Amino acid sequence: MINFEEELKKFQPSLEVEDAEDAIYNHDLTDMTDILLEMMKEKNN
Repeated sequence: MINFEEELKKFQPSLEVEDAEDAIYNHDLTDMTDILLEMMKEKNN
């Protein structure tokens, strides 16, 4: 059975859309495009 009191203690509200966008876009993360570009540079040199 779910203990609602315990679950409420653990609850953390989610970010608003604008805050989430800022958090996502402000992180410099490597994605597949970055990896492929780096591989192409290495191949051409």
